Amino acid sequence: MIKNSIAAFVSIVIFTVTSFAQNKVSVSSPNGQITYLFNSNKGQPQYAVKFKNKLLVDYSTLSVNFTEDTFSNNIKTGKIIITDGADDYSLPEGKTSAVHDTYKEVFIPMQETKGKNRIVNLRVRIFNDGIGFRYEFPQQREWNDITITNENTTFNLTENPTARVAFLEDFFTSHEHRYDVLPLNNIKNDTLMDMPALFQFSGNIFMAITEANLLDYAGMSLIKRNGILTSQLTPLPDQSLIKVKAALPHHSPWRVMMISDRIGALVESNILTDLADPCKIKDLSWLAPGKATFHWWNGDISPDTTWEPGVDFEFNQYYIDFCARNNIQYHTIIGYRRVAWYKNDGMDYQPGPNTDIMKPRPGLDIQALSDYARSKGVRLRFWVHWQALYPKLDSAFTLFEKWGIEGMMVDFLNRDDQEMVKIQEEILQKAAAHHLEIQFHGAYKPTGLSRTYPNESTREGTLNYECDKWGNLITPDDDINIPFTRGLAGPTDYHLGGFRAMPQSNFKVQTTRPHVLGTRCHMLAMYVVLENHMAMVCDEPEAYEGQPGFEFIKEVPTVWDETIVPGAEVGEWVSIARRNGTEWYIGTINNNKQKTVTIPLKFLSPGNYHAEIYKDSADAVNYPNQLIKEEKTVTSSDNITIDLPSGGGEAVRLQLIK
Repeated sequence: MIKNSIAAFVSIVIFTVTSFAQNKVSVSSPNGQITYLFNSNKGQPQYAVKFKNKLLVDYSTLSVNFTEDTFSNNIKTGKIIITDGADDYSLPEGKTSAVHDTYKEVFIPMQETKGKNRIVNLRVRIFNDGIGFRYEFPQQREWNDITITNENTTFNLTENPTARVAFLEDFFTSHEHRYDVLPLNNIKNDTLMDMPALFQFSGNIFMAITEANLLDYAGMSLIKRNGILTSQLTPLPDQSLIKVKAALPHHSPWRVMMISDRIGALVESNILTDLADPCKIKDLSWLAPGKATFHWWNGDISPDTTWEPGVDFEFNQYYIDFCARNNIQYHTIIGYRRVAWYKNDGMDYQPGPNTDIMKPRPGLDIQALSDYARSKGVRLRFWVHWQALYPKLDSAFTLFEKWGIEGMMVDFLNRDDQEMVKIQEEILQKAAAHHLEIQFHGAYKPTGLSRTYPNESTREGTLNYECDKWGNLITPDDDINIPFTRGLAGPTDYHLGGFRAMPQSNFKVQTTRPHVLGTRCHMLAMYVVLENHMAMVCDEPEAYEGQPGFEFIKEVPTVWDETIVPGAEVGEWVSIARRNGTEWYIGTINNNKQKTVTIPLKFLSPGNYHAEIYKDSADAVNYPNQLIKEEKTVTSSDNITIDLPSGGGEAVRLQLIK
């Protein structure tokens, strides 16, 4: 059985802050590098943040708007308590399997001195790699529920840092956008920004802003108001005023600032799972991460055969057999050419009035497919539209479990209001009861809930290779932004595995057998660069078998015991090393500028390692599918030097020689 997540909070020191007259506090992280400051300035609560004594966030306001009034002014602080704490837990699916992170916690009761005398508590945790804080609303006399219309948390960043942000068109969004790089002062007021957003200060100090533990609350984005970054909550559907309705006690998600002068520390950070609730699933022995087919991306390709491809047994059997031959753990049943696998009278994959997710298309025997897949050692998953699934959630999950289905992609969610957040948690809870893994598409960012619900294997929420099918080309420059922005939030699905790399001059937009930019080694490396516990192998079988580099896809795991960033330069290149057992995998990707980089292997344990290195050929710019496989023995004292062409990459497997 996989060990459940366990959070251990250890109070070592508890004391009242007396040196600042009970309304000021200054607390530093365990390593002393990050400092959180709080005061109640003339009755207005505010905070500031320093890194190595450099002010990054000048005093910023903390307030919440309710339907009746605002909790903002005329605030006094009660007994401020500071404690030492530690998070110790395991992650069955994560960038590391065992987490131990220490922090300082500050608990600040805030009470109105006028009006209703309500109490709102502020809880702050200061880690070595960032800060999280949240509002807590305790139940109190004559205050049993809340209706929030705004949460005015501000981030008054100093210095006009360089921002790396994705702008949102509105609140109804799939969260699939390119990242802009511009000075913070150049961002227009009243423009929505997705999270995580990255800000680079002088001295190569980095701060990413996002949120953790989003449960029963509205999702948050950023907006610039009066020149200052401010929280923006997504309103409930069909109106614009109300963001959150809840009975007390309740609390907000954690507002998170990841901070370091080494960008790799943000990639390595576990702060979002640290701040998430402990695992709520008692038995995880059934959980089985892996790689999965997704034939929609390749255009539902099948070979010339004596059988007619479609929503039928033979088409799916073709992909199941491919999985069985090549260590691909899952086949995804989707449908065929805009026709869902289940009864659907809507347009394309969108549900219609008579859609019935419990009735497969005529000629598709799910039980027979499941039995066949099991005989081949392959697991089955479904693709489903959430609006087709949700009305029959309990009965559908019961039937899926009976059929032997073990997971699914739930698509087209496109919202992060409180209602949708609760729907997604309900899907995860009930899926776990039926031993189902869940992959959310058209969905908002992760918030650390792979700790709370480990059956959430991955999320989309980023512009990715599916766009190559309709001409919105994803470039290596787009890829290189993801580890430093959206990828900081957690598992990132990206339609990986395109094996028809093309120079941009030869690129043809086609919905079947799509092309990709960047080299094949760049594509192989993406399986390591991205954290993704249900990684796609989405090209057609004939594109892979017999092709150089496919053996790396067959070998690469999707869960990790340790993650290290041995080298990176924001927007330029990144190298990420991940350990599974005694084996290490290294993925390195480049932007569009040729360069040579050096990767030190000092993260390796003592001993000799057999290195399988997949690197670009000398003429990879013109022939991007060509690669060279090199094998040699290395140790922790060695370096790997990589010549990266434009859009290039390198993938490495390191096996300890016993």
